[in-house]
Amino acid sequence: MTTILVTGGTGTLGRLVTEKLRADGHEVRVLSRHSEPYAVDLRKGGPALDAALAGVDTVVHCASSPNGGDEKAAGHLIAAARRAGVAHLVYISIVGVDRVPLPYYRAKLAVERRIEESGLGWTVLRATQFHDLMVTFLGKLTAPPLALLPAALSDQPIEVAEVADRLAELALTTPSGRVPDMGGPEVRSVPSLARAYLNATGRHRRLLEVPLFGRTYGAFRAGGHLAPEQAVGKGTFEEYLARRFG
Repeated sequence: MTTILVTGGTGTLGRLVTEKLRADGHEVRVLSRHSEPYAVDLRKGGPALDAALAGVDTVVHCASSPNGGDEKAAGHLIAAARRAGVAHLVYISIVGVDRVPLPYYRAKLAVERRIEESGLGWTVLRATQFHDLMVTFLGKLTAPPLALLPAALSDQPIEVAEVADRLAELALTTPSGRVPDMGGPEVRSVPSLARAYLNATGRHRRLLEVPLFGRTYGAFRAGGHLAPEQAVGKGTFEEYLARRFG
């Protein structure tokens, strides 16, 4: 039986990874800032992190923050993993981190590079945006009566449980390096996703596409965050909406 530590194990993705691995009979430690007995802030590291990693074979690194600190957290995790003799570090990243110059994406790419150069056995999986993140995005855009949507933009949302299953699978194999990306089943225009969301929530809004400017928007508009050739996801956005909103 493998001992696995999941960072961010109380989050949207990490919780599902933890449940899947435990259901398969593995010992799983959940590391997050407020989850005992392994309550650790990775941005600070320290003796508690070393204690959490003692005897661990594999780490699944799901902890992340758009507000910053991912690189520092990864540095502490990698150093502690080396000291503990961890054999395999699995990291979840985002499709397009090497093509979209968003600060958060750049940080994720920097973490990928740290892991690749860590000397540890490693696996990196990139996935497109989760359905729940798309709902949060659309909820903000459609709050006013006139919903202003970024023009000529598409997305490829994926079911988080499918990504969790894949991460759990990778955690139980030998280090594989950069594995094929995971994309949702459909590349959809933002207006079509917005209409599906409004239908599911029983609301009506006027939709207006507005062009934006800058390198980041240009990279999104060019599809830098999409993986149409890896549309391996099964669950559609409408299926997710039906479960969430009935």
